[in-house]
Amino acid sequence: MRKRFSPDRMAKATADDGRRIFEQQSFRSALVVGLVVITVFSILWAMLSTLTNRIFPWMTIILGILIGLAIRRAGRGIDWRFPALAALLAIAGSLVSNVVVSAAFTARALETTTLAVLRAVTSMTWPVFFNEVMTPADAVYALTAAGVAAFYANRRLGRAEYLALRKFEAGSDRHQ
Repeated sequence: MRKRFSPDRMAKATADDGRRIFEQQSFRSALVVGLVVITVFSILWAMLSTLTNRIFPWMTIILGILIGLAIRRAGRGIDWRFPALAALLAIAGSLVSNVVVSAAFTARALETTTLAVLRAVTSMTWPVFFNEVMTPADAVYALTAAGVAAFYANRRLGRAEYLALRKFEAGSDRHQ
């Protein structure tokens, strides 16, 4: 039976393979997919909350997981920028999602649409939102979501891929 991590298998990893791994990264794709996840998740969370007449603050953590996994898949990132992007998008996404959910509940109380409530938001509305809707628990959930998103954001490399990337970095001029 062939060994999974045999020395001859590792020797096949080349700097060209590492270059391909490095060039597969796409920060733009990661950003776009992260914004799409936030938009879709906000809508679904608002629909679920109004349907059940309950707000589930732990859904923010699910948002963080989804953002991290989406950035991993679309961005294929291997450096620090992708976890940082995931963490920032998770915090922004938790804020946006909470705004959409509270707008959905306000719309129900005012017998109008969520979009009408969101269009009517002014600079006078934000202090009320942060005083009455956002709680310290929401901030804890948002920070937890940021940590989870950052954890899941980077591409997972196999041993051969990791070795190829290190060979590429050792032979490249990008660190000089």
